[in-house]
Amino acid sequence: MQKLINHTGVIDNNWALIETVEGELPSGQILVPASYWLENLEALKGRSDVGIWFAADAQIAPFLALISDVAVIAINFPAFANGRGYSLARLVKERSGFKGELRAFGDVLLDQLFFMRRCGFDTYLLKEGLSGEKAVEYFATFADPYQLAYDKPEPLFRRKGA
Repeated sequence: MQKLINHTGVIDNNWALIETVEGELPSGQILVPASYWLENLEALKGRSDVGIWFAADAQIAPFLALISDVAVIAINFPAFANGRGYSLARLVKERSGFKGELRAFGDVLLDQLFFMRRCGFDTYLLKEGLSGEKAVEYFATFADPYQLAYDKPEPLFRRKGA
C-alpha cells in the first residue's frame, strides 16, 4: 500500500484519486481530473470534498484564477525523469493564491522529496514499496540550501546578511 507523508511523518490518505469520471461522483473526499473540474466548475463550486489533480503536461494557466479555494491539488509525476510537476507546483503556489494542500503522486521517490518541498509540495504519495518513515528523513538532506525557491524566497547570501 502506498504511503502518504508530509514533512513530519506518515499520515492518513483521506482523498481518493478518480482517474476518469463516469456518471455521478462517488461520495467522500475525491480528487478529480483537472479537465473534469473545469468543465463542471459551477456544479462543484463551494464543495470542500472535491479536489483537483493535474497531469504533468497540463496547461495550468486557465486554472490559476479559479483554484485559490480548492482544498487539495495533486500533481502527477508519471516518471522519475519527468520534472514538469515541479514547475506546475511553483505556478500553483506563486500565481494562484492557493493555500490548500499541494500533493505529489505517481513516481515519487525518496531522493525527490527535498526538492519537491522546495517547490511548495505539502504531502507526497510515495511510489509503492517505499518506507514512509525513512522518507521523512530525506527532508533534512541539506541544512541550508543556497538557491532561492518557494520555501526560501531569498538566496543564502542574503539570508546570512552582509
